[in-house]
Amino acid sequence: MLRIFVSLLFASALGAADLVLTARYVVTMDGNRRIIENGAVAIEKDRIVAVGPAADVLKIHGAKPRLHRPDAILAPGLINTHTHAPMTLLRGIADDLRLQEWLERYIFPAEGRNVSPEFVRVGTDLAVLEMLLSGTTTYTDMYYFEEVIAEATRRAGMRAVLGQTIIGFPVPDAKTPADALRRAEAFLKQFAGDPLITAAVAPHAIYTNSDETLQASRALANRYGAPLLIHLSETKKENEDTQKQRGLSPTQALEKLGVLTGRTVAAHGVWLDDNDIATLARRGVGVAHCPSSNMKLASGIAPVLKLLRLDVALGLGPDGPAGSNNDLNLFEEMDLAGKLAKVSANDPTALPAAKLFAMATIDGARVLGMQKEVGSLEVGKRADLITVAMTEAQAVPLFNVYSALVYALKGSDVQDVIVNGRVVVKQRQPQTLDRARVLAAARAYAERISRSLAPAR
Repeated sequence: MLRIFVSLLFASALGAADLVLTARYVVTMDGNRRIIENGAVAIEKDRIVAVGPAADVLKIHGAKPRLHRPDAILAPGLINTHTHAPMTLLRGIADDLRLQEWLERYIFPAEGRNVSPEFVRVGTDLAVLEMLLSGTTTYTDMYYFEEVIAEATRRAGMRAVLGQTIIGFPVPDAKTPADALRRAEAFLKQFAGDPLITAAVAPHAIYTNSDETLQASRALANRYGAPLLIHLSETKKENEDTQKQRGLSPTQALEKLGVLTGRTVAAHGVWLDDNDIATLARRGVGVAHCPSSNMKLASGIAPVLKLLRLDVALGLGPDGPAGSNNDLNLFEEMDLAGKLAKVSANDPTALPAAKLFAMATIDGARVLGMQKEVGSLEVGKRADLITVAMTEAQAVPLFNVYSALVYALKGSDVQDVIVNGRVVVKQRQPQTLDRARVLAAARAYAERISRSLAPAR
């Protein structure tokens, strides 16, 4: 009660709210993991100014505009820690293949023939629409023409950590790694201080870059205080090849090169050993767990429980929507991450629902180094929130809120989405994107892609 009183007192000192949301349950994900029945959250500009029982919050902010959702859960927006957003336009182009074959025979050729600033814009619009409608408010990306992705994301009112890809062969936006590094630096400068976009440096992986490029990427990220995003130990082949060439695992090789000495987000981490996990913990590296992708590509099962035992920051990501996973739905990732951990550990108590929801919210924020700004509903934090309707059959009955969110409710149950204090989805209707226009543009682009690939089929 004292904490609620202090929150309300602080809210009163800050001034009147611009918007108040009330709901059957408010899932705060704060340090005490409070769930407030018949709760409310008040927002002023881009910040949360009150969290507590609705009756108390409304005493101060009752005259303000209100979104009343008596049959919904109000929760922090979901945080996607790894994807490749524009690849929505390649969704389903090549399925049921091993990673190397999928990349080398299908994805890289398709990208070489089609990726352009327009491709990236259209694909990003589609991805952002899909993510917002399923409750994701922050996403982490690694692709080409990242400044176009940033502009489209900002236009839609979404938050993102966006990494300009650096890779050791010619790609659509850079002919050499040196070109990619120059583009990355320009990108870092362009979006410095942006309230929605955090620019990052994204060397693709240890096996697609030289040591010099990896070290230059780290130096560039550190110079600008930016995150470094990288694929790490995704496949057994990656680990075996690196061991053969260097006598070290990918993690230990990156550690020896100094690549982990700074803010780092490592995607996948399937083939980490105990020494690798200890290194990641010591360096404060965040790991993006991608269960759907790891299963679909048969990459393996990440050592999630070992990572958590050493307090490695662990979030969730759907990976790219072009064969490694065909959608961007974090509700699915929560459900699959839990069930995969349980069956691999032969323990139904492993990775309970409350922890899985934390991985999609506050723990995901920690992976990105943003836990002081997003990931929970607390006074002073950015106003990134979602409401999830409890009106469909799968929500009834509801005995445990975390269980419902992780195992029963779906992305399609998301009702409202607020990012940085702005309503971007209301009653499942996008407010910042023209749904019909986005879908029409994506369908038109799909026809172009099919024509470009026809001679090769």
